Amino acid sequence: MTQTASTAPTVHDVVIEAFARRDHAGRALADDAENIARTCQAMAVRFRRGGKLIVFGSGGAGTDAAHIAVEFMHPVIVGKRALAALALSNDAATVSGVCGEEGVAEAFAHQLRCWAAPSDIALGVSRDGRCASVVRGLEVAGELGLLTVALVGGDGGTIARNRTADHVLVAAADDPTVVKEVHVTTYHLLWELVHVFFDQPGLLANGGAR
Repeated sequence: MTQTASTAPTVHDVVIEAFARRDHAGRALADDAENIARTCQAMAVRFRRGGKLIVFGSGGAGTDAAHIAVEFMHPVIVGKRALAALALSNDAATVSGVCGEEGVAEAFAHQLRCWAAPSDIALGVSRDGRCASVVRGLEVAGELGLLTVALVGGDGGTIARNRTADHVLVAAADDPTVVKEVHVTTYHLLWELVHVFFDQPGLLANGGAR
């Protein structure tokens, strides 16, 4: 059916709908506040034990991994301490070499076996929770004793369904652009609250569990 001028959506309608999609995802993130706090507390415990953050993601999520690592390593807010972090996605030579010899799924798992210690944190980023290299990376990190955290979107995919990570934070949106935006907000929250727990040791009293 052809829309008439009176029934066709206006620019205002389109903008309102776009904001509504983001509002829904943002409110879902706020509703997950307790899970976020537990995740940050567990991460702060690992940092206090001398652990480092190892982040990975494929494609666009690889840029998120790099962003997360630099946020922790080189805080933009004056007075905040640097916390050791690295992004496995940054090494194109290693990633392409491993993919060529061992398959795409091993891109991060291979590096984790070389870089990781049991006191570390593995943080995998996946738009839909189904990225094979991120799933495999989290599986291997868990086997090595790392604290595992996942940022996923949609329904959480394989990672959420199989509880592949100790802490799974879901951007409740099917639109990949909204997932990306919510992930940015989420890892900024992780960075901010990890520092809160790190700088106030009394808050860590019950944070020793995974």
